Amino acid sequence: MTGKRLPPPLDEAALRDMALRHVARFATSRGKLLAYLKRKIKERGWGGEEPADPDELADRFVELGYIDDAGFAVMKSGALGRRGYGARRINEELRAAGIAESDRAQADAQTASEAWNAAEHFARRKRVGPFATTALDPKQRDKAIAAFLRAGHDYATARRWVDAAPGEILAEE
Repeated sequence: MTGKRLPPPLDEAALRDMALRHVARFATSRGKLLAYLKRKIKERGWGGEEPADPDELADRFVELGYIDDAGFAVMKSGALGRRGYGARRINEELRAAGIAESDRAQADAQTASEAWNAAEHFARRKRVGPFATTALDPKQRDKAIAAFLRAGHDYATARRWVDAAPGEILAEE
């Protein structure tokens, strides 16, 4: 015996309490909460009277206003944009969080309006284009463009920032 005591199987009250602690501690979406609850049920097992229904619990939290997918999408897209990520990468993150297309409208508008600032922040962070000390050689240029593309920016924006001369001031189109 290892001396470790296994936690008891979950029941309705324990699952609800676990979900409440999770939404109180983390900004989350319905999809992320649902994945968390399903994982916990799988890990600990179920000992409730009725079959486990994490979908109903997640829906109830949405009704109560504990979870707001549209608000989560705006918050997450803003945070990622401030870190320098582009629209494609932000959309991938929101899709992974289980945010429905209907809840993304405001987040998509915010991402589009902040796209240039996000690209500027990314260029500054990577020290390319206007923020480089010297012009990039062709191999470094290709790597910088690839980094922009992985960050979710489109090719035209990536080229514009990477091909800018050190110290050049770029104006938004």
